[in-house]
Amino acid sequence: MISELLEKVGKHKNDGLPFVIYRKPKRTKVHAVFQKDAKLNHLTDFNETGFVFAPFDSQTPSILLKPDEQLEIAYEPIAAKPWVFSSQTEIDNTQKEGHVKLVQKGLGVMKRTGLRKVVLSRRFAIACEKSPADLFQSLLETYTNAFCYWWHHPKVGTWLGATPEILWKSENKQFKTMSLAGTRIFVENQEPQWGHKELIEQEMVTDFIKKALNEKVIGLQIEEMESVRAGNLWHLRTKLSGRIKTGLQPIIAALHPTPAVCGIPKNQAKEFILSNEDYEREFYTGYLGELNFKQMQRRNTNRKNQENNAYRTVKSATELYVNLRCMQLKGAKALVYVGGGITEASDPIKEWEETVAKSRTMLQVLNNS
Repeated sequence: MISELLEKVGKHKNDGLPFVIYRKPKRTKVHAVFQKDAKLNHLTDFNETGFVFAPFDSQTPSILLKPDEQLEIAYEPIAAKPWVFSSQTEIDNTQKEGHVKLVQKGLGVMKRTGLRKVVLSRRFAIACEKSPADLFQSLLETYTNAFCYWWHHPKVGTWLGATPEILWKSENKQFKTMSLAGTRIFVENQEPQWGHKELIEQEMVTDFIKKALNEKVIGLQIEEMESVRAGNLWHLRTKLSGRIKTGLQPIIAALHPTPAVCGIPKNQAKEFILSNEDYEREFYTGYLGELNFKQMQRRNTNRKNQENNAYRTVKSATELYVNLRCMQLKGAKALVYVGGGITEASDPIKEWEETVAKSRTMLQVLNNS
C-alpha cells in the first residue's frame, strides 16, 4: 500500500535520514531507497551503486544515496485531476521584465559570438500548504508518463519533480538516450505544429549527443524525430541507442549538461548562464536516478520449464533522468524552476510565455487539492 510506504518514508525523514521515493515513466511500481545514516556521500567514479542526485554545475559534487534498504510496491494511479489555476498564479508577471531582458542579452551575445543556443531559466516562490507526501501522490496521479520523485537529505533539503527526459539508460553494455527540445502547449485533439526554431533546436541537441558519444559507443542507432506529450506540453524527441565502448564516467561527463538544459557550445553557454542568471540552479537541470543497480534476469522466459528458470543472470542497470519540471521545498514555500532554449530565432516575449506554460507542471500539483 502506498500509504504504508509513505508512512515509512515520513518516519525516515523525522529521524533525520536521507531517502528517495520514485516511479519510472509508464510503470506501475513505486520504489524507495533508504540510507541508514545522515552522511553526505559524493559520487566519485561511477563505479559505485546508489541513487545519484547531481547538480547543473558539474564542478559541484554529485550526491549519492546509499541503497541500505530498498522497497517497491505496486501502484495504480487514480484518474488524473483536472487543471485548476487561480488567476493570480496563472498571470503572475512579476518576473516578466527581468526574464525578457535576460533573453535579449543572450540574443545580443549570439550576434557577436559563436554562441548558437543558450537555455535561460528563472525561479519563483509560491506558498505551499501541502505536505511532501501529498505532493508526491499528486505527481504520481497527474504525470504517469514522467519520472516522478521525492528526494530528501537532511544536509541538503527536499526536492520533488516530474521529468520526461532520460539522460542515460543502460543495462550492462546496451544503452539508450534521447534528445528533447521544442515546446508546444497541448490542445485536445490537435497535433502540434512545429516551426523552424523548434526543428533547428532539436537538430542541434541531437547533433551534440552524436558528437559527445563519438568513440565512446559503437553501433549508434538514431530513430526518427517524434512528438511526445509531457503533461500539458508537447516536445520533440529523438531516441538514440547502441553499445557502450568506454566506462560510464567519460560518457556522462561529455553529455551533461546537454544543450536541452545548457546550450551550444556547452562551455560558452554554461559560462553565460552562471554569470547572468540571478540565482543558483543547484539541482535544477542536473540529473538523478539509479546507478549500477543489480537486477536479476531469468535466462529462460518459459515458466513451464522450471529447471531452466533456476538459472538466472545478474545485470547492472543505470537509469538517469534530467531534473526538469521540479520544485524545492523551503519551509512553507515551494521554489519552482522553469526555463527554455534560446536561439537566434527566439522572440523574448514568447520565451517568457513558454516558461509560464512549463511552470504549470508544478503549479498543477501545488494548487489542486
